[in-house]
Amino acid sequence: MSYTFTTPEQQQEMLQEIGVNSIEELFASIPQELRFRGDLNLKPAKCELELEQEIASRAKQNQAGSGLTCFLGGGVYDHFIPSVVDEISSRGEFYTAYTPYQAEASQGSLQVFFEYQTLICQLTGMDVSNASLYEGGTAITEAALMAMRITRRTNKVAVLQSVHPEYREVLKTYLKLQGAELVVIDTPEGTVNLDEVIATLDEETAALVIQNPNFYGNLEQVAELADAAHDKGALLICSVDPLSLGVLKRPGDIGVDIVTAEGQPLGIPMQYGGPFLGILACRQEYMRKMPGRVIGTTSDRLGAPCFVLNLQAREQHIRRDKATSNICTNQGLLAIRATIYMTLIGPQGLREVGELCCQKAHYAAETLSGIDGYELAFDRPFFKEFVLRCPVPAEEVIARAAESGLGLGPKLSLFADGLAADTENLLLVAVTEKRTREEIDSLAEVLANGISERILAQHA
Repeated sequence: MSYTFTTPEQQQEMLQEIGVNSIEELFASIPQELRFRGDLNLKPAKCELELEQEIASRAKQNQAGSGLTCFLGGGVYDHFIPSVVDEISSRGEFYTAYTPYQAEASQGSLQVFFEYQTLICQLTGMDVSNASLYEGGTAITEAALMAMRITRRTNKVAVLQSVHPEYREVLKTYLKLQGAELVVIDTPEGTVNLDEVIATLDEETAALVIQNPNFYGNLEQVAELADAAHDKGALLICSVDPLSLGVLKRPGDIGVDIVTAEGQPLGIPMQYGGPFLGILACRQEYMRKMPGRVIGTTSDRLGAPCFVLNLQAREQHIRRDKATSNICTNQGLLAIRATIYMTLIGPQGLREVGELCCQKAHYAAETLSGIDGYELAFDRPFFKEFVLRCPVPAEEVIARAAESGLGLGPKLSLFADGLAADTENLLLVAVTEKRTREEIDSLAEVLANGISERILAQHA
């Protein structure tokens, strides 16, 4: 944290430098009726010592994932990150690299982004990947806008309720400003009913947006949903957990048109919820409608291989009304971390990580649902995450687990459009390759030893 300030004399000097005499003159273009008048509800200013003391006090209230036995899910996960990822990504040439505007000065960055694109295409089974987007929610939204450009259908996008609620909120915000309708297809049983999808889609639908594994950890019928979308001339957009592709079929092999993902599981720490990495890949024929940038290879005037920005259809490079996206930056450093991670573990390592997540999650689900009063909310195939129905409000179970150093959640009552009337008692449990049998058994012991009895007694 840096503590800097400007004196009144310095402020006046800056104003004169830009050709105005006062702050009031600087903001003259803002109509008077839109300006705030009065005092802000702020505490008195602090000196540097007082400010550092307050920030330190607030920071102590945080608890890092490394301080918990972490079963937290909902889009951010406690996966193992090899130390090599930190070592290489923290090198100065990577750590300080930004958007490569000048290709001749950015060959190293362009090369690693090219490798990133190649790995994402191999992982997803798609033809082309960009490099890169903000995070999972905006990646889904950019894919939906891309589908509207491809299909020339600008009125409607359909999305499953089993897509991450926060992703849907981002999508809703963007589409509202586009004047397009967002149709949400309910998933009361934890996955969608195919007949509901078929009945909802029509010739005005630009895309069907799904997530697999979905927000509840369950697996959707991706190939069948792709057929349903294509029958109506719509595209299928699928958000994936990249680590699940070590054990599941690649989306490009089962009919998906545009793949998106949150790249956090690929060597990126939980870091209090971000920054993360937005992944987007598609089929070759849709590349010209893709947002962001695409890195390619060519030869320089001496015949030596080099890397270039093949596609940069964003508003910084071309006219705003011709741009495919208003994204003005990328997540280059996070894409570099993902590249290092994928290169390091390779296809076999990816498969092993996926298998460990799946096996341990199923062991945890069987163990926890065997405790009196607890049960799985859905009888559906799942990957590394599942919904547990508790005999009491999930918030109380989460709090009791936290007392034992166990991170659980989130509770599903956080999200307005829950699955059923008893969402108050539902919580997500995620199990990654890092969790051991002993840790899972410890969680089961905490839930079994007195939680149900004591909390139920309080509510009796």
